[in-house]
Amino acid sequence: MRSTVQGDADMAAAITHAASQQTGMTIRYLVDRGMVENAYRAYGYFRWVDDWLDREDRPRQERLAFVTRQKDLVDACYHGNASAERLPEEWMLVNLIASDPDPASGLQVYIRDMMSVMTFDAERRGRQISQSELDQYTHWLASAVTEAMHYFIGHCGCAPKCDARYLAVSGAHITHMLRDTLEDAEAGYDNVPQEAAAHPLSPLDVKAPAYRDWVKGRVQKARQCFRAGREYLAQVESLRCRLAGYAYMRRFEWVLDSIKRDGYVLRRQYPERKERGRALEMIGAALWLALQDRRPLPNFRFVTGR
Repeated sequence: MRSTVQGDADMAAAITHAASQQTGMTIRYLVDRGMVENAYRAYGYFRWVDDWLDREDRPRQERLAFVTRQKDLVDACYHGNASAERLPEEWMLVNLIASDPDPASGLQVYIRDMMSVMTFDAERRGRQISQSELDQYTHWLASAVTEAMHYFIGHCGCAPKCDARYLAVSGAHITHMLRDTLEDAEAGYDNVPQEAAAHPLSPLDVKAPAYRDWVKGRVQKARQCFRAGREYLAQVESLRCRLAGYAYMRRFEWVLDSIKRDGYVLRRQYPERKERGRALEMIGAALWLALQDRRPLPNFRFVTGR
């Protein structure tokens, strides 16, 4: 088992750094000592699941069967009866859960809610979604990422348990879906809800007035979430956790700026988010906020990240 554990940790780190340099750097430099390998597993496993589901040649029933297998694996791991018949990538999840089987921990919230995100993605491909479904989708993702951040970064520090806890990531997810709307549409995922206009909109009809109005509303919603998210992060005790949160938001705020400059007409790509100068600016701005913006409020109920 020792070689299996080390092997899946190395696999998780490789998947993470290949998929997202920002996530890889966040885990390497900001995650609590002793939790780095599990943080890689947490991201790497779901990155693998997401990539598996995104393959265009996967029939619907195959996608649904795969995600059901993963949900069953989660339940088996938490009940202590996961079999040894596992794919190499699935050992990332098995060893992650084995490190902390506490049903009340932020890790289990992350795993359960991210699995809900994966299940919804597997099911929604090829059909239009409603606004309520879109809101629930964002909540699952925001809850998962936020709880993972508090679990792995500054987990012994205090953080407010309040309505604003998930808003920073909610804003990021709204922006992420706008950024990827056209790319997702070509892969069969419609990010424009059926209520966006009086008549159904094609996800590629980006210049339609109703479409641009919907995009503008989503941009405004994301900015509101980011403003509340910054207020929330200012109450978080851990400097490293605040830095991770501010950097995460800043990455997506640039996309909102680009969408506004374009008159709320979505593009297929926003390559400026990958420029080295932009990355350094993002890190600098996040660090300044993390160091300066610390305002604990006495009326919040505080909890630790675990």
